[in-house]
Amino acid sequence: MTKVVADITISLDGFVTGPDAAPGNGLGTGGEPLHRWVFSDDPDDKRILAAATERSGAVVMGRNLFDVIDAPDGWSDELGYGATEVGKPPFVVVTSAAPSSVRLTGLDWTFVTTGLPDAVAAARSLAEAASASRGADLDAVLMGGGALIGSALAAGLVDTLVLHLSPIILGAGTPLFTGSAPRQLVQREVVATTTATHVTYDVG
Repeated sequence: MTKVVADITISLDGFVTGPDAAPGNGLGTGGEPLHRWVFSDDPDDKRILAAATERSGAVVMGRNLFDVIDAPDGWSDELGYGATEVGKPPFVVVTSAAPSSVRLTGLDWTFVTTGLPDAVAAARSLAEAASASRGADLDAVLMGGGALIGSALAAGLVDTLVLHLSPIILGAGTPLFTGSAPRQLVQREVVATTTATHVTYDVG
């Protein structure tokens, strides 16, 4: 069964990037250590990254994140979705207007201009089609940024939340939760490694 999974790395004080995140500075000032776990040799980190990439039947991102990864110093053949895994599921971008050009033409892009719920619905449809084709349950994964995942949680669009807690306090940056309504989650799995604590929640 296809689920909508929000999956993101976060600092201990709740930021998904450092300050001044932008194309050319995707993780913000001082934010690079957030993703140390994705390049780790720890067997659990490697397993979690590979499993997350493999289960992605379609991926949703916001326009700011798209601009970061499609910039000249963004994703490449060596580093892309899933870091060195370089997965190639269909990608759905929530945006007010489609870009005039795309650098990463080898990837499957859909630009949705009618809002986040429509983008999530499109990704779920793509993931269900991929599941049927592959004969395995694949998910629609929300990879970010923080505002997109926060909005999706607030709108009740998320089934599962996966947080990779990086042992860093950034002090400022892009927050994941801003003015969210109270919500009780069900903790399903916790895996502690040398570089992060990976926590999976069912969203009620």
